[in-house]
Formats: sequence, C-alpha cells, structure tokens
Amino acid sequence: MSANVRFINTGQITHTVAELCIKANILAKDDICAALCKAREAETSELAKSTITTILKNADAAAREKLPICQDTGMAVVFVSLGMNVHIEGDITQAINEGVRQGYRRGYFRNSIVHDPINRVNTGDNTPAVIHYDFIPGDQVRITVAPKGFGSENMSALRMLNPSDGLEGIEDFILETVKSAGANPCPPIIIGVGIGGTMEKAAIMSKQALLRDINSVNPDPNWANVESRLLERINGLGIGAGGFGGKTTALGVNILTYPTHIAGLPAAVNISCHAARHETAVI
Repeated sequence: MSANVRFINTGQITHTVAELCIKANILAKDDICAALCKAREAETSELAKSTITTILKNADAAAREKLPICQDTGMAVVFVSLGMNVHIEGDITQAINEGVRQGYRRGYFRNSIVHDPINRVNTGDNTPAVIHYDFIPGDQVRITVAPKGFGSENMSALRMLNPSDGLEGIEDFILETVKSAGANPCPPIIIGVGIGGTMEKAAIMSKQALLRDINSVNPDPNWANVESRLLERINGLGIGAGGFGGKTTALGVNILTYPTHIAGLPAAVNISCHAARHETAVI
C-alpha cells in the first residue's frame, strides 16, 4: 500500500458523528439566524414579527440550555466525502450508525426511526442513518450530519417532467409544492431543488442543496436569477412565518443541477423548516 495513505480508525468516525448529531440538533446556524433577523425587520405585520421573534428566542434557549431546537430531532442524514488516500480501519457504515446512536443518547433526543415502514416498530436508538458516500482527492474525510424532521420532509416532492415543460414547468412545480405545503413545514422554509440526472440523483441533489449557506449565490448566473425569481414568487404567496401570513414564507431557494437524458427532466423539491439543521467536520 502507498506510503502516503492515511489510516483513520472507526472510533474517530463514531466520535465525530456523535458530536455532529448533538451540535446539529442544538445549535441554530448563524446564517439562518441572521436571515431571520433581517426578515423580521422587513415585516410590516406585527404577528409576523412576533412569530419570527419567537423562533429566534427558541433558538437562543436551545443553545443556552443545550436542548434540541425542535422536538422532532429527525432522521440522521449523513453525507460522507472520503479522500482517496484514506484507509478506514473497520466498517465505516457501522461506525457512523454507532455515532448516531451515541449522539442521540447523549443528547436525550427523541428516537423517531421505525425498523419496518409498515410494522412500525421503533429501533430505539434513531438508527439506521441514511448515508451518502462520495470520493474526493486527498487524505481527509468530510462528514456532514443533517437531521431531517418529517414535518418538512413529508412536504417534499419529485416530478418526472417532460423536456418540453422547460423552465416554466419546473418553476410551476416548485411553486405548487410550496403552496401545497402551506404551514406544515414550519415556515420560514428553505427550499432545496435538484434538477437533472435521474430520479434518485435529483432527489439527493435537492437535499444537498439545503446545505448551502443561505447567503450564497449560485455560481451559474442563469440559475442565480431563477433562485432569486422563485424566492420572490414564493414570498408573494403570503403563507408567512408559522403560516400566519406576512412577507417571509421562505428564506432561500437553492438549486443544484446535473446533466440528464434527452428524454427526461427530473425535478425534486426538498423543503426544510427554518432550523435547517446540519453540521460538518473534517477529519
């Protein structure tokens, strides 16, 4: 084996994942809190202002008291980027699930995962996680834990559009999905969109899009314009914070794209509540 290979023990993976589970469920992201403050200043409705203030107070209390931001501490979604010069000593999937198990136990978080979709028997430790692997150059491992509550996950959607539907069809689909969701995903929301690839690729991209900083701009100017236009249209729906009306239904629209087949136009919308929980570490 090459001398430049770096060995990482699964114990380090487990410890890292456990810490990320706790941080993600307790600490609100700085970019989200700043966006909420900005949204509150823009509101003219006192009810909307009050609702956003309550959201911010909840985030502050969660951090101060080391309590979860939301009682639904979600299903652990884990994105792992493995350096090609890394050798994991042991079973990495098992190590990640052990990290989720430890993190949820130490944080006293709710166990929400059932072993079988129909029989509905709780696994008792919030495992297994949903894990996505990809490979990158180098000798590091990048791990992102994104706990996903199902108040928002249930409002997400996938549609296999026809190429002739074009951009107009995509935008109509996104608007339709948000409008149908209404207050259910605890707005203000963040909307992740995946366009292209295949059915599963579009769905995964829509979730990855939620990991973007809320202030970031799409590197493609054309898609940046689409994101801006969609955000304006969505906030024009008037659903507002908590579903009580106002100017802020969404804090951001993030789009990821991928090449696709000549006969297809897959599009997926993954909605996140205002908490938008995720934490990243590099080993």
